[in-house]
Amino acid sequence: MMDSKPVEFRGSALADLRSFPQAARREAGYQLDRVQRGREPDDWKPINSVGRGVKEIRIRDASGAFRVLYVAKFAEAIYVLHCFQKKTQKTRKADLDLAGQRYRDLLKELDR
Repeated sequence: MMDSKPVEFRGSALADLRSFPQAARREAGYQLDRVQRGREPDDWKPINSVGRGVKEIRIRDASGAFRVLYVAKFAEAIYVLHCFQKKTQKTRKADLDLAGQRYRDLLKELDR
């Protein structure tokens, strides 16, 4: 059993996650726990437009569709870049841009 990596939230990601309805929040926590244990989330897709290795956890519940964008390829931690409710079929550019900015900031910090 490998040690689980810590989860680190970037920017407002944790506050954004906490604003999800309880069921979606609980599901997000469960899926991040899977990632911490080195497994894939149940429903995810790569979001390479944000950055290499960035993945999106897809959560759907009675109150809508929710997304958690994270990157797990670094040794130190799993970095949650952005959490948001998805209101339309297509992810808003603003959400992708925000995640992309946080990803680039993260790369600068890790570049030691």
